Amino acid sequence: MIGKLNHVAIAVNDLRAAADTYRNLLGATVGKETEQPDHGVKVVFIDLPNTKVELISPLGEDSPIARFLDKNPVGGIHHICYEVDDILAARDRLLQGGARVLGGGQPKTGAHGKPVLFLHPKDFNGVLVELEEA
Repeated sequence: MIGKLNHVAIAVNDLRAAADTYRNLLGATVGKETEQPDHGVKVVFIDLPNTKVELISPLGEDSPIARFLDKNPVGGIHHICYEVDDILAARDRLLQGGARVLGGGQPKTGAHGKPVLFLHPKDFNGVLVELEEA
């Protein structure tokens, strides 16, 4: 069911400083900062030859990333994203298997303009999983 690794998301307090670290110290190609109001985050993607790293920071105090950073003040890995061919079919299969799909199970538009869903970390070895339709 899952396809390629799309990205690993890292929560950061200072998005510009984190992007500069990747750009200046690691020589990475860094995308532009964008806001995702539906998810309460600002993001920057780091392009790698085989995947991406998503740097995410809160967009307001109610952001789930703000809560994550309250518990993890230095930041850290927030989630991992896999591609799926059909997000609704993937959702239905996961629900049938007993997995919990967050947000009422309805896909939202993600940072790449494609439908995404998040899966409960307790069902995936403590890791928040994002699925993105390829």
